Amino acid sequence: MTPGGNRGWLLRLVIAFGFAQAAVSMARPAVSYRALALGADERAVGVIAGVYALLPLFAAVPLGRRTDHGRCAPLLPTGVVLISAGCALSGVAGSLWTMALWSGVMGLGHLCFVIGAQSLVARQSAPHEQDRNFGHFTIGASLGQLAGPIAAGALIGADMARTSAVALLAAGAGGAVALTSLWRIEKPGAVKPRTARGDRVPVRGILRARGVPAGMLISVAVLSTTDILTAYLPVVGEHRGIDPAVVGLLLSLRAAATIACRLVLTPLLRLLGRRALLTVTCLLGALLCAAVALPLPVPVLALVLAALGFCLGVGQPLSMTTVVQAAPAAARSTALALRLTGNRLGQVAAPATAGLIAGVAGVAAPFVALGALLLASAGVAVRTPAGPAPEGAAEDAPAPYGKPRCEARKPR
Repeated sequence: MTPGGNRGWLLRLVIAFGFAQAAVSMARPAVSYRALALGADERAVGVIAGVYALLPLFAAVPLGRRTDHGRCAPLLPTGVVLISAGCALSGVAGSLWTMALWSGVMGLGHLCFVIGAQSLVARQSAPHEQDRNFGHFTIGASLGQLAGPIAAGALIGADMARTSAVALLAAGAGGAVALTSLWRIEKPGAVKPRTARGDRVPVRGILRARGVPAGMLISVAVLSTTDILTAYLPVVGEHRGIDPAVVGLLLSLRAAATIACRLVLTPLLRLLGRRALLTVTCLLGALLCAAVALPLPVPVLALVLAALGFCLGVGQPLSMTTVVQAAPAAARSTALALRLTGNRLGQVAAPATAGLIAGVAGVAAPFVALGALLLASAGVAVRTPAGPAPEGAAEDAPAPYGKPRCEARKPR
């Protein structure tokens, strides 16, 4: 079956991703609160949170290799089961080391689901549909990121040990709902024959493909900005006397603007094209991120965060398409796995770096540093491939990594 056509599978995938992401977004703060209730200090909480990102790093590339020449669909229920189990077992864990273990299981489940889902979108979308379909796919993540923390805040109360456990059990049950949307989600005939081990494209070859490093850098910059904004805006609010409830509304406004951006991504692409849209949004995002460091009135800060959220909504889906279309055809799932590996490394390094910068130069300084990172992303976005193939065009097979296409021609 050729890519494109009926998109019912995409809607079901978005629904499943929304529930899976909401479970993770609900569980991560609940894990921190439960660890504190078990006697953890700030360092132990950081270690438990870090295991979520570090443990899956070792599985990303092997999972990508397996998916390149196998089915994508089995990774989806596997990921949901691991997410739900990690959430629920964290809720009944009685020690910090078991909390760390189940946090890692949750992170591994999220990685499985995302690799399988992104590979499915890449495989079942025609080239001219990939930007749009990746944009719609990431709406599920944005909805989950919006709903999860709100649900956790509603459940966690003064009795932190009991209420955090309830929140984690609820997150596990909510994540399991994703299983109901995963029936017949992969089209028949989508699996390619397995290649010999010697025919695999090496990781170095994937990273040398034009567009792959740029897509990875843009993705890391956007994700790091989102994470640091979530972690440090409360600290900035505390220093400026902004009520925590207002800070929560500001973060929700940012998330809502990101969802709005992805809903109108297709007309924006028609207007500007992928390269220009990535460049403009990274450049504007750099300026807006630096503006957060200024002592702005709350209404102005709200406008800045809404505009910043809109700009950040572009980077993730378009970086997925950039990586998919730049990578060799036989290694696209591996390329997506490498992109996720870069994201997880950024999730580990960015908070630590932001903490060092904030300790030296003040709590607003990390936003200036993130602005510089987004500015660098705008620079590399200019060099990314111009955009998707026009509608109706055949998919152009990538040239062998590191070699120009002209070498494939027969000598006269």
